[in-house]
Amino acid sequence: MPKFIAVSSKGLGPSLAEELKGLSLKVLEQGESNVTFDSNWAGCYKANLRSRVATGILLPVLDFPAYQPEDIYNNAIKKHDFTKYFRSIDDTFTIQATTSDSKLRDQRLVAMTLKDAIVDQCYKKWDARPSIDNAKPKIIFSIRIFKNNTSIAVVTNGASLSQRGYRTERTEAPLREHLAAGLIQLTDWDGEAPIVDLMCGSGTFLIEAALMKRGVSPGVDRGAFAFQHYPSFDEEAFQSSVDEALEAEKEVDIEEPMFFGFDISSKALDIAKRNAQRAEVDDMISFARVPVSAHKQCPTEKKGIVLVNPPYGKRLEDLHTIQDIYRDLAFILKRQFKGWTAWILSGDKSSTAALGLKNSKSYTVYNGGIECRWLRYEIR
Repeated sequence: MPKFIAVSSKGLGPSLAEELKGLSLKVLEQGESNVTFDSNWAGCYKANLRSRVATGILLPVLDFPAYQPEDIYNNAIKKHDFTKYFRSIDDTFTIQATTSDSKLRDQRLVAMTLKDAIVDQCYKKWDARPSIDNAKPKIIFSIRIFKNNTSIAVVTNGASLSQRGYRTERTEAPLREHLAAGLIQLTDWDGEAPIVDLMCGSGTFLIEAALMKRGVSPGVDRGAFAFQHYPSFDEEAFQSSVDEALEAEKEVDIEEPMFFGFDISSKALDIAKRNAQRAEVDDMISFARVPVSAHKQCPTEKKGIVLVNPPYGKRLEDLHTIQDIYRDLAFILKRQFKGWTAWILSGDKSSTAALGLKNSKSYTVYNGGIECRWLRYEIR
């Protein structure tokens, strides 16, 4: 039985592991940003269709030390048959390469060397060479070199699993879908408590929560996965996984919204509303233009969770403004959300200190390349 690696943002490994266990997949190893699980291909299909936290599902095929380009070429061409992922020589492919703390530092050279090995294998089999397509390839291979240890894998998902399809418009510095879902899972939300986002931007937190409430699998409406192009693709097993995902969806009676989004930007709110419509959860979410400092009342009597992703400041003048926002946020939380739990994604310690609140829990996560803290506060 093959092993697969689910990958995500750094810090979401625990959330991803719990999610895969909940899908009845056998977790073998958990890292900060990845989880190795043991499964047949049907399990791979299921993970691609239903994982909210993963950005990709990899099939590892080779591991070896590499100090020179020839090490990559020789191991790739001799130790694994890459042609078995091609239906024909007309299939396009691309290479995703990363390298760090290694003698081989040039990612382009690393990618080119692996590409040469794969092309030479194809030429030997078909007497023709496949084409590279970096935009919409049929097949994606990844090569990662860390401290000279090289791992080559097949990217079974194709485009990132974070791309749900509903967010065709974006605000400045949007929260990626998989990160929003992973952060919500870390809150241990019970699926019943209302959720308020006081700085909702394009609405990603609220839309992901609404999709969770309805049990909608993020990959069901996806156009295609890379594994569907492999000669070994099992259509029957895949359709069974799709049917299972559709059966997990739930009808939710909506008498009134249980998710509430507020923002200072009319443009961001317009985008959030259209995103919610594309995700078909707009009936579950209420949006309103209200700056944090102008918030007058809690939108619901039932106690719930406040989720906030405040802006991060890089310049000193930005930092002072953001600290004022944090102070306003703390004031509103203490005045209008007593008995609630607040979770704040903070990318700056000094701004967090401006809250004047003591957190009860903290997770380190990465939003893009920014190290952040996902902080829990009990509002009393």
